[in-house]
Amino acid sequence: MFRTALRNVLAHKARLLMTVLAVMLGVAFVSGTLVFTDTLGNAYRNQSAKSYDNVAVVVTTYASQKDTNQKDAIDTRTLEKIRGLDGVAGATGRVSGFAGVADQDGKLIGNGWSNTGANFAPGKDGKDSAYTFTDGSGPERDSQIALDEDSADKGKYRVGDTVRVATNGPAKDYTLSGVFTTEDGAVNAGGSLVLFDTSVAQKLYLRPGHFKDVTIAAAAGASDQKILDAVRPLLPKDAQVQTGKELADEQAREIEQGLSNLNTMLLAFAAIALFVGIFLIANTFTMLVAQRTRELALMRAVGASRRQVKRSVMLEALVVGTLASVIGFVLGIGLATGLRSAMTSFGAKVPAGPLVISPTAIIAALTVGVLVTVLAAWLPARRAAKIPPVAAMGSAHLPATTKSLVVRNSIGSVIMLAGTAAIFAGAATGKDDGRMMIGGGAFLALIGIIVLIPLLSRPVIALARPLLHRVFGVSGKLAGQNAVRNPRRTGATASALSIGLTLVTGLTVIGVTLGQAIDKTTTDNIRADYMVTMAGGGGLDKSALTALEKAKGVSAVSPQQATSLEIKNEFHSVSAVTPGDVEKVLALKTVSGSLSTLAKGQIAVAEKTAKSKGWKAGDTLPVKFGDHSEGGRTETKNLTVGAVYQDNEFLSPVLVSKSLVAPFEAKPYIPEVWVKMDGGASEANEQALVDALGDNPAMSIKDRQDIRNMFGGMINTMLNIMYGLLAMALIIAVLGVINTLAMSVFERQQEIGMLRAIGLDRRKVKRMIRLEAVVISLFGAVIGIGLGSFLAWALGETLKSEIPEYTLVVPWDRIGIFLLLAGVVGVLAAMWPARSAAKLNMLTAIKTE
Repeated sequence: MFRTALRNVLAHKARLLMTVLAVMLGVAFVSGTLVFTDTLGNAYRNQSAKSYDNVAVVVTTYASQKDTNQKDAIDTRTLEKIRGLDGVAGATGRVSGFAGVADQDGKLIGNGWSNTGANFAPGKDGKDSAYTFTDGSGPERDSQIALDEDSADKGKYRVGDTVRVATNGPAKDYTLSGVFTTEDGAVNAGGSLVLFDTSVAQKLYLRPGHFKDVTIAAAAGASDQKILDAVRPLLPKDAQVQTGKELADEQAREIEQGLSNLNTMLLAFAAIALFVGIFLIANTFTMLVAQRTRELALMRAVGASRRQVKRSVMLEALVVGTLASVIGFVLGIGLATGLRSAMTSFGAKVPAGPLVISPTAIIAALTVGVLVTVLAAWLPARRAAKIPPVAAMGSAHLPATTKSLVVRNSIGSVIMLAGTAAIFAGAATGKDDGRMMIGGGAFLALIGIIVLIPLLSRPVIALARPLLHRVFGVSGKLAGQNAVRNPRRTGATASALSIGLTLVTGLTVIGVTLGQAIDKTTTDNIRADYMVTMAGGGGLDKSALTALEKAKGVSAVSPQQATSLEIKNEFHSVSAVTPGDVEKVLALKTVSGSLSTLAKGQIAVAEKTAKSKGWKAGDTLPVKFGDHSEGGRTETKNLTVGAVYQDNEFLSPVLVSKSLVAPFEAKPYIPEVWVKMDGGASEANEQALVDALGDNPAMSIKDRQDIRNMFGGMINTMLNIMYGLLAMALIIAVLGVINTLAMSVFERQQEIGMLRAIGLDRRKVKRMIRLEAVVISLFGAVIGIGLGSFLAWALGETLKSEIPEYTLVVPWDRIGIFLLLAGVVGVLAAMWPARSAAKLNMLTAIKTE
């Protein structure tokens, strides 16, 4: 039977081609994901270990400029004590923060969030072991900086050039003293690294004579653990101390966790692709078994048992699965290499390292490919084993029994109803619990649709048959009849497309709806012409607010100064704003009281917070200001609630005047400043703000459209990523349509020959096959779009309470595009089968059994 299986595979290799391709693509997705994440993980782990090669102990504090407690950082005296400990070869103080570098056109180099500044800390030899200079040297004066090699290349800077650098304060010009290479994570993430003289960095990021972190090198033979034990008593209370090995291991675990999440996401989409492939494989073997009914019956007649026939089909699947898996694994290695190159081309600096092909990746990929193929072929093999010997004398195409169809439809109906009920229940429940129920219901509904799709094919396609006949004549009539001739085959082919389009449609409807909700929230809540933020996502310096208040043409300006205050023994997020101007830059609707009371030192509370706490306008509340850390200065004031306002997405639930918190915040945290200009947004007004801010490359000025694009762009980017990941499943679905039509043409050679004999010319034969493909594709698309829209509605019901302005939006334009693409897929998928059908020799085809 093994030789028979091999001969059958070789005899039907053309008809098994699409199965091989489907399995190959699925396995390539799996193996590519595993090899890519293993390679990436190995490279980052090696880089992390390398960066701590000569580090015995690392001290980390959480000191910052805005902290009033002077004991949270490492001072110079403590650093000298550490250097004097037994076994310590050297100790280097580090201080760092945000620093943005402008290119020759004044634009920020790097991605913003990973643009970093740090101190250059040379040893006795004048070198800093963390950096290798390729040109020039480290900064020695306050007016000098050094720049990482990649950023220097992007900015076209050479040693001696003037470079404009911005931190959280005003931008300044520095002289470039040197260019260096580094293993710093910020640079590898696509950012920039600026090195300042230590005294400059301390003034910028902390305070003179203090460091955030310390790296300690051990003398030969010294124990890292003993050094750690000696260092610990010298440190501030909240400082963290670890050995270099512990920190490297911790970073390795974090890398592992991050890549594990990426791995899980990519493998989930690979599983979808393989699940879709199951329908193609099952359809292929079902059709092969049907076409070989007489052959299999003759085998039974000459003594083959049912088990042997079943084993023969399963062996064919095993051979096909093994071959496809091996090819797919090799293709996956190429995919992993391509993904790594793509990351580099998008600006991410991936550490150098070998391609890692682990035994786990090999075993997992090959096992998945073979198992999917064998399992998909199990039902066709079972049917093959049931073919009686007498079938050798009968029809080659035995229809499914009425009993089997009734059982299938009954089971499908029960599953579908259970899934639908769970979806409705989840939509009614809402929040996380509701979403979990919808997820389970969606799985059941999808399985139910797959089981019921043969039953659905007749009534749904019947709606299109009159149109086909009227528009395309005989070819259209025959195409409609052929599409429902074998409902199981049509259903299996359409199911693959349905699964892909269910996910694509669901994501699209949710994405578009969220986008419009966010867009409406933005337009309804913002009156300002511009929003000013730091490109790195940090806080603006208060000097920026002062500069904006004095800018030409500004009619109103208010910060959203984020802070936290203790109100009635409970901490609340608070926005410190400019009274009188905040109402001009943001749409604030008063429920009770007046926002003008902010100028009198009163507070305003958002409606939801007021209701939950039982507060109302006129209430007096104890509010504690100041540094709430141990030993910090605090002051309690009794403040009146002057207003209750409708919640605004761009403000905290409590508002106070910025002057009220100013005495307690030397370094306020200002995430954004809202600005309204005379004459609205214009190039001249934007330039006025740029000039007022000192042409600072690290500050971002966005008008209302930019703000809308920022939020909408994130959703569109996520949708595009999802479309890309689902593309493999849709490609396999297309292969399924090609496969079904090609095998159907082979199966119907005699019929096509007869049609040609009675006058159907080659052009009409091609049209018939193409229309059949289009009908099947559109049927699958309609089912998928319907189910996807239903699931999107249900998920939306669970989000209503969490997202203001949420109203379901059906993107008819995109749904129209999906249907059009489904039709195009049908036409393209039919090209080869239609051409084969038209080329059939009429007499030879008629003689075919």
